[in-house]
Amino acid sequence: MSVRAMAHVLIVDDERELGSLLEYNLREAGFSTSVVHTGLGALSEVERRPPQLILLDLNLPDLPGTEVCRRLRAGPRGRELLIVMLTARGAEPDRVEGFEVGADDYVTKPFSVRELLLRLKAVLRRGAALTPVPQGQVTIGRLQLDTEAHRVRVDDQEIPLTTLEFRLLQHLMGHAGKVQSRERLLEEVWGTNGDLGSRTLDTHVMRLREKLKDARDYVETVRGVGYRLTAAPPPSARD
Repeated sequence: MSVRAMAHVLIVDDERELGSLLEYNLREAGFSTSVVHTGLGALSEVERRPPQLILLDLNLPDLPGTEVCRRLRAGPRGRELLIVMLTARGAEPDRVEGFEVGADDYVTKPFSVRELLLRLKAVLRRGAALTPVPQGQVTIGRLQLDTEAHRVRVDDQEIPLTTLEFRLLQHLMGHAGKVQSRERLLEEVWGTNGDLGSRTLDTHVMRLREKLKDARDYVETVRGVGYRLTAAPPPSARD
């Protein structure tokens, strides 16, 4: 067996014909599947039978797919789930928002079923191969990260972060002192092969630093390569 022993995929799409088509093709490819047509239905199904991967439409009748993704990432299984968004909204701001709330990949309609299957398998392989990140409470200098509570503090003051900002900081703290290339960060934090480009990554790092305020210098730029989290930042370094 391959690709996580052929994972269970939850299909979330309000177009019933498309849902049936996806279910047929995924089962033909060896996956087990279940199908729901609403956001609330997806949240309930994840509790009932947790999937390895969720194929999530953004335009649902009750909750936007982005909100479903946000709730799933904030839930007890948020770190385990792989989420691929499926939508007709292909503009860059939509894609950026999708990745920011926690999508592992973003597929636009219309799509090739063959390409979709290849991308789902690629996401599952990446998910199985990701470098472990620290769990529980991690402290580096003035930074405190709690993966269970999903909280970050600087000198005991809580800093509100988005899901993606949290994952970015968690990855950097898990590899403190080591340079992380832009390509690796896009692969392991965003779960993408670089489709968004380094500009999106740089923007998120900038926002993360702004939120860390006077602890921003823990996140260093290594010019031409990527970023590094240092345990002993210089007192007044600025990029």
